[in-house]
Parts: sequence; structure tokens; C-alpha cells
Amino acid sequence: HVQLVESGGGSVQAGGSLSVSCLASGSTHMSSFCMAWFRQTPENEREGVASFAQDGRTTYADDLKGRFTISQDNAKNTVYLQMNSLKPKDTAMYYCAASLGTHGSTCVAPFAGWGQGTQVTVS
Repeated sequence: HVQLVESGGGSVQAGGSLSVSCLASGSTHMSSFCMAWFRQTPENEREGVASFAQDGRTTYADDLKGRFTISQDNAKNTVYLQMNSLKPKDTAMYYCAASLGTHGSTCVAPFAGWGQGTQVTVS
């Protein structure tokens, strides 16, 4: 069981950068999970952004490669998402998730926990 709390969202101009964080807590250490970031807008379904597998491999949505970077600090129980060259279409609620399953290095169901989300707005 894991609890996740995101932070760091906000508003930024197009072309700018923003970093969001996800603090994990609970009886199972974050390193036992595949950690992922998802995002969702009111108009669209939730989509995967990036994954950080237990072996350290990372994967990204095709259109985010080179702009977004996922990283993890096990000592701080925190996973990060650094977002650069942001575009208005990146505006969404960003969610952190802890997964018990992987497909390659992509986090897949079942999920052990989700955060409440943090809003990122790019104008």
C-alpha cells in the first residue's frame, strides 16, 4: 500500500519549464514499484507521460521525448517530472502513480496507488 502526494504544479508561459514532484509513503518502499506520471484534461482520457521502472529504465510518450524527464530519488521517496519547452497542449492535471506491473519498462496495471493530481497550465 502506498500514498502519493504531488506538488509543484502551477502556471508557466509557453517555452518555459516546470518540475513536479511526487512524495511516496506507506508500508512498501517506492523502489518496489514502477513509478509513473500520467496527465488528463477534461476533454481527453488519461494518458501516460513517463515511467520509471524498478530497474531504473525509463520510457516516455513519443511526443514528449526530449522535453520531459522522469527521475527518482529513493532516499527521499520522491519521483520527479522535469518538463521543458512547455506548450499550451501540455496543460493538464498531472498524476503520479505506483504500479505493480510493467510491460517492458512501462508501468501498467494493476496500480497500488494514485496521487490527487497537480495542475499544470501553459499559456
